[in-house]
Amino acid sequence: MTPEEFRIAGHALVDWIADYRERLSRGEFPVQARVQPGDIVRQLPTAPPAAPESFEAMLADLERIVLPGMTHWQHPRFFGYFPAGGSLTSVLADMVSSGFSTIGLNWQASPALTEVEQVMTDWLRDLLGLPSSFSGVLQDTASAASFVALVCARERATHYGATRAGLQGGDAPLVVYTSPQSHSSVEKAALLAGFGREHIRAVPVDAEFRMDPSALAAAISADRAAGLRPAAVVATSGTTAVTAFDPIDAIAAITQPLGLWLHVDGAMGGSAMALPEYRHLWAGIEAADSIVVNPHKWLSVAFDCSLYLVRDPEHLVRVMSTNPSYLQTAVDREVRNYRDWGIPLGRRFRALKIWFALRDQGIDGVRARLREHVRWAQVLQARLTADPAWQIVAPLTLQTLCVRHEPPGLTGEALDAHTRRWAQALNDSGQAYVTPAIIAGRWAVRLSIGAEYTRETDVLALAALCQAAATAA
Repeated sequence: MTPEEFRIAGHALVDWIADYRERLSRGEFPVQARVQPGDIVRQLPTAPPAAPESFEAMLADLERIVLPGMTHWQHPRFFGYFPAGGSLTSVLADMVSSGFSTIGLNWQASPALTEVEQVMTDWLRDLLGLPSSFSGVLQDTASAASFVALVCARERATHYGATRAGLQGGDAPLVVYTSPQSHSSVEKAALLAGFGREHIRAVPVDAEFRMDPSALAAAISADRAAGLRPAAVVATSGTTAVTAFDPIDAIAAITQPLGLWLHVDGAMGGSAMALPEYRHLWAGIEAADSIVVNPHKWLSVAFDCSLYLVRDPEHLVRVMSTNPSYLQTAVDREVRNYRDWGIPLGRRFRALKIWFALRDQGIDGVRARLREHVRWAQVLQARLTADPAWQIVAPLTLQTLCVRHEPPGLTGEALDAHTRRWAQALNDSGQAYVTPAIIAGRWAVRLSIGAEYTRETDVLALAALCQAAATAA
């Protein structure tokens, strides 16, 4: 494809995306894809074409094959999982990044890529009210960031044992502490970092699903008495199921005197710290060793874009550094080489998405949008609880409401079956999308507000749709 052919095809593709978003904003598609397993596979050739095909054919198949198989995360009635930032401004930034096709191996490979990322991570740090002592780097996801954090925790606890015998050295096992409400990626990160499932502690939570500091202290004390080595605690700001905030200040009071690494997973809830009135929810955050916040969730930046912040970048670089001769340059001592701030050697120009999105909305616009989502969740709670059959199963903290419809006399497994039945019926209808989850041992339904085109009318419609589905079930 020549640049001129690209110009023509690009205009056609941008028109297609713009038309798709317009149709989406009007609710023209069912929220959940109405395909069965294998439907897409059967429409695709079993081998690539021998001869070139036209871009028009590709665009036609995008409409014919791919579009019917999409569950639309930006649909105004998508209330599942979590908000997935997808502003069109950040989509354009992704196009620019791909257009450059630059790979950030080091500063010299692309000075702009490195320095824009450096400034954008500072912008986000300041937006979230964090002290300037934190330095940032962009990872792809919170899963990768949590893995990096636990590798750093492991190395600090072993005095950089990876440079010697590593975990094969025969020293006392290291222990990681988290809570049952933590994201599954935390356990995965601990396993991949070599801690072992036997040395991951699920610390009990309180009635509001927050990690219990006294239980944490007791678990650490017991492990030390048993000859084990506590190494890290992972606290969560905005847990996956119920958006609970662990008490960071109380946890830090335990970890700091013992030298334990404190990582805070704020993948979802961290975005709320753009609102000063919510910063009390992570009081004590300045004591964290590392933090992750996903702009690609509630800050309207297109996936993937995860902000990883550390208090001691020198420790991070010492653990992650690679320095082959072909990447050494004369300015290495003057610049950041982000290859040494994470797992991948190369990196995309993700920072462009933050730069474009924040300039398009402005900080006032970001805050206004988040406050609207929080208000709509409160409206939804009031609308549903007007019927006594609806129960709120976790405190409403931000924009995710956790509910259960409890008809008189229905309990236990029968109530679970009822919950899953009406949620599935609602999703299958295509009129909205919600996520069932087990909360405190029983199935409930999460209603997460924040899709690109959601408005208050959609939230009110969701209340009516939930009521109808639950009544019919």
